[in-house]
Amino acid sequence: MSLLIKGGRLIDPSTGRDGLFNVLVQDGKVAAILPQEESISADVVIDAAGCYVVPGLIDLHVHLREPGFEYKETIKTGSMAAARGGYTSICPMPNTKPVIDSPEMVRWLLDKAKEDAVINIWPVGAVTLGQQGKELADIAGMAKAGAVAISEDGKSVMDTKLYKEGMLEAKKAGITVMAHCEDKCLVGQGALNAGPVADRLGVAGIGNDVEDIITARDILLSKSTGCKLHLCHCSTKDSVAMVQAAKADGLCVSAEVCPHHFTLTQDDIPGDDANYKMNPPLRAKADRDALVEGLSEGIMEAISTDHAPHHADEKARGIAKAPFGIVGSETALALTMTYLVHTGKLTPYAMVERMSSRPAQIIGIDRGSLAEGKIADIAIIDPDREYVIDSSDFASLGKNTPFNGYKVRGKAIMTIVGGEIVYEER
Repeated sequence: MSLLIKGGRLIDPSTGRDGLFNVLVQDGKVAAILPQEESISADVVIDAAGCYVVPGLIDLHVHLREPGFEYKETIKTGSMAAARGGYTSICPMPNTKPVIDSPEMVRWLLDKAKEDAVINIWPVGAVTLGQQGKELADIAGMAKAGAVAISEDGKSVMDTKLYKEGMLEAKKAGITVMAHCEDKCLVGQGALNAGPVADRLGVAGIGNDVEDIITARDILLSKSTGCKLHLCHCSTKDSVAMVQAAKADGLCVSAEVCPHHFTLTQDDIPGDDANYKMNPPLRAKADRDALVEGLSEGIMEAISTDHAPHHADEKARGIAKAPFGIVGSETALALTMTYLVHTGKLTPYAMVERMSSRPAQIIGIDRGSLAEGKIADIAIIDPDREYVIDSSDFASLGKNTPFNGYKVRGKAIMTIVGGEIVYEER
């Protein structure tokens, strides 16, 4: 089957294209990029006038909850939520039950994804067995089975010697180390950013040093091992400074920022509402501004969601007792466009870099490009579509978001995976 996407603004950082082109898809691949005045027939013609046509978005950081916590999310519902957000590839973290910590579990995840997922699933394996921090998982075996990275997401490997060994194994296997930077000894019972809001609500605080100390450690370990290090959900101004210094030192270090961290601060927390509880927490304005500047300057190379669905009953317990995390697959693009692109802090081209081409490079997958011959993973985005976020309409089982009721501008109206339309706004 052939498919022609015509009339849109093609934005593809992998080829440097940014202009009005038609895209011809045949047999699941990009067959040709054509001048818009060139006439050509196809089985299906999509009018993308006024829209961006971009490589499908890639989310380096999601929690699909399956296996073990299907009441929060499943591979099927999580992939559907991602497709609605313009994502064609996502990386689920390994903190499931059982943990994705073996070649067998990686293969299980890939087999389940073939059955249930509507988009591409790229597994992330655990660093240690059961994420217990005591013994390395079979990193080489997981890489051979299809894992694109390892991570202890949800916690840090506090045994520095063991973590260094894991980094060396990841380097040998040619995969990325994704770091959740959190000093377990410092975080304690922290629930919100340390400061006046936490004090007012009577909950323990999480200082910037909780993140910064492990960020510094992991960058130094990356320097000594030569591993490819990716820092997850950065939230502090010093994280930005350390990533900038690491890059200046020639290290293979990348970093992501989540939309909640570049849009909100602790001052936006209205009260005891656990939809504002995430880890790392919403920080101070100076941190938020540094993250935005880091994204604008390309220091922070990726925008990821840290999509973390929870059951409504869990989030109803209040900030002190509720689990960390919010959903993000269906809001990330709109928030990025509303708060960064439409405010002039990111160009549309830079947005596609941060949400597609660079994430693909960070984990080394052949995606994030609409060059001729590449797999046709495509998102069509209406940059001016205004709507109000309504969590009750989410495809995700999780409705836990602080952005319910926000008016936003910019929306994925079609998502194509391997030349097949998997989501279309109707």
